[in-house]
Amino acid sequence: MSRKNLGVKPYLFPQPVMIIGTYDENGKANAMNAAWGGIAGGDEIIIDLGSHKTTENIRLKKAFTVSIADADHVVACDYVGIVSANAEPDKLEKAGFTTVKSEFVDAPVINELPLALECELVKVIDGSKYLGKIKNVSADESILSGGDVTLEKFFPVIYDTAGHGYYKLGEKVGNAFKDGAALK
Repeated sequence: MSRKNLGVKPYLFPQPVMIIGTYDENGKANAMNAAWGGIAGGDEIIIDLGSHKTTENIRLKKAFTVSIADADHVVACDYVGIVSANAEPDKLEKAGFTTVKSEFVDAPVINELPLALECELVKVIDGSKYLGKIKNVSADESILSGGDVTLEKFFPVIYDTAGHGYYKLGEKVGNAFKDGAALK
């Protein structure tokens, strides 16, 4: 194998495409696309968001949801990432998304996206990194098997930071906490 140094780049693969849902001061739902973040522990998530209408809403309501983009809604998910709620207040409707209020936090759950993490803001780190405590995970029954999410029915998309593309996750290639036992 021959290696080449690429410098400092955010190349961690796969990178989930997260749709961050919030309410504004009037209770109007908003959402934005974010790819810079991930699970930070068994019940926490961290997302680097910069400055947006969404971040104003998170600071105001101390809550947000993280829906995972799926292959069926990639166009709508990209749209909410390239259009600001400050410029287009009805961007959720234009994307074809509807919402319901989370039962656990003061934030909207997007009905069309089958998986959502409902989060309470823990703190903001370095001005742009939002640490949230996961208060609940809600999932559409269409992506469940045996009462839990299965990637045989759920097709999340990932973001390719290098090529700026969206990709659907592929096939199962092994069994976690099992296959490595063959080397013991």
